[in-house]
Amino acid sequence: MRALLSVIALLCLTVTACGSERSASGGPCPDGRIRFGIEPYEDPAKLKPAYEVLANALQNKLTCKVELQVVEDYSAEVLAMRNGKLDIAQFGPLGFVFASQKANAQAVASFADAKGKLTTYTAGIWVPADSPVKSLNDLSGKTVALSSPGSTSGDALPRFAFKDIKDIKVDYAGGHPEALLALKNGKVAAAEINSQQLASAKAAGTFDPSKFRQVWTSAPIPNDPITLRGDLDPKLADAIRKGLLELGPADVAKVGEFLDVTPPGPLVAVTKETYQPLFDLAAGLGLTENDV
Repeated sequence: MRALLSVIALLCLTVTACGSERSASGGPCPDGRIRFGIEPYEDPAKLKPAYEVLANALQNKLTCKVELQVVEDYSAEVLAMRNGKLDIAQFGPLGFVFASQKANAQAVASFADAKGKLTTYTAGIWVPADSPVKSLNDLSGKTVALSSPGSTSGDALPRFAFKDIKDIKVDYAGGHPEALLALKNGKVAAAEINSQQLASAKAAGTFDPSKFRQVWTSAPIPNDPITLRGDLDPKLADAIRKGLLELGPADVAKVGEFLDVTPPGPLVAVTKETYQPLFDLAAGLGLTENDV
């Protein structure tokens, strides 16, 4: 009997240990993983290594795997979250408007400077230094390279600024780097270059601002929100939110370089209200999710 009890006790300890190990590896996550989506606002081959640093740091906080996915475009990311295929997603500010409306995305964190203040960026329209264009009005009848449909700084804000100017021809280049390249190669009269892309291109030595002029800039735009799917289990949502806000500057520094956040601070809390001006912009332009 004593031997039998010893065997039972040993089995109980083994099961308990196995259960603890499973909990440690799986954490609070469904299926032991969390799916994190990023829209391709820069070359995905460059974005992925930077976001892997952030994802790995979050994974360590949550003790479960964080699977990083660079999605095809804005609309694909909204659709993936709506269909329950993403748990976390970083959206551009305008993309968040429709992710909020169509996928119940909840803004929880964004990128701060070294003082812990939420960072912003601006949209801009640039022309060659010797261009006769001095203002947006002078672009009537000319072609302007914009980033891609649905981009906050690369589409909506410039188009809102153009709305009363006749005969501006818009050429969607396919992304911020491509719009800049179209201007450099003389393919268009003007192009959108936001402050983030400008900083990245200058740092890489691929753009010389002395050869170009900025003829328009937008009001500051709050930086991209990291969002959670609205129907996540509340305990899981709280764990992810806490994990994101506990990340340190070193965990987000590589991503910060793409967002013109140098030196970076930690992530800071944001809400839907932080992005209310973008909701107002979408309403003012009559945009729908089909425009993203």
